Amino acid sequence: MKIFEQTSPQDSPWDFKTKVRILLWEYVWALLCSWTPKPFNFWRLFILKLFGCKISGRPFVHQRARIALPWNLVLHDRACLGDRANAYSLGVIEIRMNAVVAQEAYLCTGTHAFMRPQMNLMTSPIIVGEGAFVGARAFVLPGVTIGDGAVVGACSVVTKNVSHNSVVAGNPATLITAWKSTTRVPIGSGN
Repeated sequence: MKIFEQTSPQDSPWDFKTKVRILLWEYVWALLCSWTPKPFNFWRLFILKLFGCKISGRPFVHQRARIALPWNLVLHDRACLGDRANAYSLGVIEIRMNAVVAQEAYLCTGTHAFMRPQMNLMTSPIIVGEGAFVGARAFVLPGVTIGDGAVVGACSVVTKNVSHNSVVAGNPATLITAWKSTTRVPIGSGN
């Protein structure tokens, strides 16, 4: 967990250089990426890399995905950030190989130190494990790890880590079932 220095709740946690980067990023994404058709994924990945996103392989980022700070985003091969998915990457968000963050899901790495009068920004990383699936409109809180092969049900609120190969759903998300990794068909296996 990282706590940012602020002298009051109204102070920005960002220095001038970071504010300029954020502003530039917002305009570049709106002007060069948000209108592009799906097959222009290569272009969106190129722009993300220019802004410091760490990319391995060929992930997919939907043109209407929202990314707060791309330099805090890590995308692995065949990871997917879906339509209107929100990567509120004030801290690091890592989406591992074959993981899917479905439409309108919200990954939130930021909160505030409510016990302090300055209400300092606090960030904790989010990891979406290999082959995991975060359902539509799910909300994942700061510091949560979604285990490999796990499934988060639509509209769930994930407040704590999700074990490998388990299904969680609800508000707060609770365990529905778990299975052995050998019983799942791997993504892209052709079956």
